[in-house]
Amino acid sequence: MHDPVPRLPSLLEAVLSVGTDLELRATLQHIVDAAAELTEARYAALDMTDPGRDGLTGIRTAERPEPPEPPEPPESTESPELPELVVPIHVDDEVFGDLRLAGKRDGPFTDEDEQLVRVLATQAGIAIGNARLYETARQRERWIEGAAAVTTALLSGESAADALMTVAERARRLAEASAGVILQPTEDGGMEIVTASTLDDPGDIVGVVIEPGSPVLEQLLGGEPVFIDDTATDPRMTTRVRHRFGPSMMLPLQAGGRLLGTLALPRRRGGRPYTAVERLLATQFASQAALALVHAEAQHSRERLAVYEDRDRIARDLHDLVVQRLFATGMMLESTQRRSAGTGDTDKDVHAMLGHAVDELQSTVQEVRTAIFALQQPPADAPTTFRGKVLREAAGAGAVLGFQPSTRFIGAVENRLAEPVAGRLLTALRRALTAASRRAGVSRVEITVDVTAPLPDGRPGVRLTVFDDGEAGNGHAEGGDSEGGGAEGGAGTTVTWQSPL
Repeated sequence: MHDPVPRLPSLLEAVLSVGTDLELRATLQHIVDAAAELTEARYAALDMTDPGRDGLTGIRTAERPEPPEPPEPPESTESPELPELVVPIHVDDEVFGDLRLAGKRDGPFTDEDEQLVRVLATQAGIAIGNARLYETARQRERWIEGAAAVTTALLSGESAADALMTVAERARRLAEASAGVILQPTEDGGMEIVTASTLDDPGDIVGVVIEPGSPVLEQLLGGEPVFIDDTATDPRMTTRVRHRFGPSMMLPLQAGGRLLGTLALPRRRGGRPYTAVERLLATQFASQAALALVHAEAQHSRERLAVYEDRDRIARDLHDLVVQRLFATGMMLESTQRRSAGTGDTDKDVHAMLGHAVDELQSTVQEVRTAIFALQQPPADAPTTFRGKVLREAAGAGAVLGFQPSTRFIGAVENRLAEPVAGRLLTALRRALTAASRRAGVSRVEITVDVTAPLPDGRPGVRLTVFDDGEAGNGHAEGGDSEGGGAEGGAGTTVTWQSPL
């Protein structure tokens, strides 16, 4: 038996290394690598008892080189057919998983190896617990910030349709879902997708209906959350788009006993399952979003009432001021006519009085025009402008990034940019911002929309540029006749998108 003392420095180094990172996946990788290094094992893997809890699959180290023709490492986390050392890792009195080691270089594993790995496993349990707490705190912070951003946006005067899109879009980003979908009850007892936020064109998703009689419908109309492991294969799901998606959450938008609809957050097929923490946070987000929707609706009603009251005031002004002025002007003209006929006033005096009367009539006409213009103004919940939609996209990204991207417009975007180009530009912007939010080290994002930039062939065009200072990634360009691409380098990533107007 070898003297364990010379191996104590390695053990101390391994123990310290597993706690150097608070990110859970990185912590698990440190544990596996440290165990392999400590025991000189060619293979090391961590098989988790409940992978779905943390949204992770098994962790293993790469094959360590061995001179006498080592076999290829297995694709799964299962250890190869070699003598193994298996040590459980406990976190808060629960078995988190098994640390499996195989292929020791100089023979079978010894009791000393097992003792060293057990010490490492004890420290690993503490590190995993800390990483879990840190990850949960980070998730809570993101969801709380997202819910606050949604509340602010909804109470800022958005229309009903824009309010639903805001909820769907923010939830999709926070949940790292493939789509954010709002369903509302139909007259025949089903539920219809009325709003969808996706990285791709959501046009074929909006309008999809869950027909009456669907097994999942009773739960949704009853205001119950539904959690699905695989949308494509779950027998309760009957829509024509179900084959696209995997894990999903369907959460009630309910406030004060009133069901406004359902928020669905499906991930792509094969995506990681939602953890218990994510399900809890998303459910709380949906409850707060529903409350904000109700308050926003009440605020819109108050604003609409204020518009009606203002129109009543304008009507009174028309009656009290304009009609009286018209009546007085008529009396003035009648008096002028009598004086001109009976008193012999000079033509000059008559001309002056008639000129004054004409001025009064012109002033009255201006008053009427002003009143009519005020009455013709759209209500407060009119659809937002293109600039407003771009700013909404930027605000949504800010909830995830933790800071607000800067936005710049060049040229008359409202006059020159029309559908469908505006819709494709917003889709490209959404993708670029999502990509930026996933890159590490991003502290600045700049958005530029330029409708004065000509295409290479001289045609008038629009150019979207999204720059972030994070670690360089792949640029992206798309759209019909669009030309452009992504540029990357040490200074960050720039994404460009062009299209003819």
